[in-house]
Amino acid sequence: MHFLTSNILLLAAALFRILSKDTFPRLVVNGKAEDKDWSVTRMTKNAQSKQGIENPTNADIRCYSSQFAANVATVPAGSTVHYVSTQQINHPGPTQFYLAKVPEGSSVTKWDGAGAVWFKFHTEMPTVDKNKQMTWPGQNLYITTNATIPASTPNGDYLLRVEHIALHQASQVNKAQFYLSCSQITITGGGSGTPGPLVALPGAYKSNDPGILVNLYSMQPDAYQPPGPPVWSG
Repeated sequence: MHFLTSNILLLAAALFRILSKDTFPRLVVNGKAEDKDWSVTRMTKNAQSKQGIENPTNADIRCYSSQFAANVATVPAGSTVHYVSTQQINHPGPTQFYLAKVPEGSSVTKWDGAGAVWFKFHTEMPTVDKNKQMTWPGQNLYITTNATIPASTPNGDYLLRVEHIALHQASQVNKAQFYLSCSQITITGGGSGTPGPLVALPGAYKSNDPGILVNLYSMQPDAYQPPGPPVWSG
């Protein structure tokens, strides 16, 4: 009986790890998804393995991409965006969205997003459910939560970056897991805002940031501090 119980627990743990591995291959703009996976979204290195990034200072923290995408999506400023996930987003942790404007003279289909060019425009905080457990928006869904491109975002070509940070093992250094994608977009109908603060990826995160090295099970939900810069809302 002990042998059987041990094997059941091992199988459950293995299934839990499998279900936790996400990729975000398809951008959805105002309810309309890109035509197929990895069309405007750059294919990530974990497209097959589904492994997350554990060291937030690694260069892959920027886009984790293995290749550029063939197409570019037109996204009006003020649009609602989200991503389709290949697995349920079932681990606790925030989903965050960033944008980086492509410099003049560079192509959105070739630019790598290097330098202090990224600004965050969406993040999430947890709440407590009726069972007094910490929950996150979008948890256990096959899509990320929605984010809104600020209406005053200037027109131009951008990289749009989404990340989900799985924090179930984050009480140990470099055990938070980052799942992310970058899409190639052109923002139209925008304004004259000045997005910021601008940060570099890697550079914006350290392994011991309080939103990355954290024990969710011994803290109050409103005490969580999302990593990275403040949100720019326009």
